[in-house]
Amino acid sequence: MGGKWLELLKEIFPALVEVSVLFNPKTTPGGGPFYTRPVHAVATSLGIRSIEAPIHTAAEIEPTLAAMRNNVGTGLIVIPEAFTVSHSEAIVATANRFRLPAVYPWRVFADHGGIISYGIDIVEDFRAAAGYVDRIKKGEKPGVLPVQQPTKFELVINLKAAKALGLTVPANLLARADDVIE
Repeated sequence: MGGKWLELLKEIFPALVEVSVLFNPKTTPGGGPFYTRPVHAVATSLGIRSIEAPIHTAAEIEPTLAAMRNNVGTGLIVIPEAFTVSHSEAIVATANRFRLPAVYPWRVFADHGGIISYGIDIVEDFRAAAGYVDRIKKGEKPGVLPVQQPTKFELVINLKAAKALGLTVPANLLARADDVIE
């Protein structure tokens, strides 16, 4: 996913030369490398500098993003984890205030005014989980049920947010979107 987020950010923000990856090491699976390693690898192949931007408290959101705003060509990737989701409104509002093009992991960020989100369809995941619960209630052993990977991913573009930052969303990206917020 990290590579895909970076590709989408580069597509919507062609001037991208540096990307910061925002996450809380205490709440991100494995402390961060699970997501940051692929971003760094793809960034290197695209000639983009990637920087980790770990935050631990809500009070760190503003100063961390403020430090990025003065770097021309800087974009932001927000990692999907409990801290960033619980602070999604503040992260989106601050990124927009500092005019940082950003890609987010779930639709809720786009609904809060984020430019673009790409990630698993959480509703679909809950439906799949309900199927598992039903199977367990009917007597199947949880240990023998197969592990399933997400099968549906959702690309949401918030045109209003993109226009506010002066970004033009390419037509081919709009055509691929599952939903466009106007």
